[in-house]
Amino acid sequence: MDLKKVEKISKALGDPYRLKIMEMVKQQKDWMQCACISSEVKLAQSTISHHLNQLVDADLLIAEKDGRNVQYRVNKDVMSEYVKFLNVFSV
Repeated sequence: MDLKKVEKISKALGDPYRLKIMEMVKQQKDWMQCACISSEVKLAQSTISHHLNQLVDADLLIAEKDGRNVQYRVNKDVMSEYVKFLNVFSV
């Protein structure tokens, strides 16, 4: 994993709301609807969209359009790569 990618992921995970969103999506077996995220996170819809876009842009979430709705799931490959990179620093 290149350092630019690590930086982008680290910045995306540097916000407590994004961490909460990641945790919520991770707990789902399949996809999580955007409406479910909105009902759990007490922020304006535009703010939630901004956070989701940051997570998708960092490849942490995969977005799929389902008609008029968007659903999300964690990109397990990218998360595994990121954790593997960070494990290099463990003692």
